[in-house]
Amino acid sequence: MNPKVFMQAEIANAFMRKHKLTAKDFLVLDKKRNILQFIEKGYEPFHLMGNKGILIELEKLCSIG
Repeated sequence: MNPKVFMQAEIANAFMRKHKLTAKDFLVLDKKRNILQFIEKGYEPFHLMGNKGILIELEKLCSIG
C-alpha cells in the first residue's frame, strides 16, 4: 500500500473515533476542509510527528478542539 494512503486511512480513522464521526460525516468535513489532501501534502513532516501530532494539526485545520 502507498504510505501516504496508509497514513490518510489511519489518521482519518483516528480522527473519526476521537470526534465520534461517521464515515459520512467525515467525508462532508473532508469536502469542506480537504483533510485527506492536507494529510497527503503534509506527509513528509507528518510521518515524523506521530498520530497525536497530526490529529492536533487536523483539529486546527477543522477548528475543532
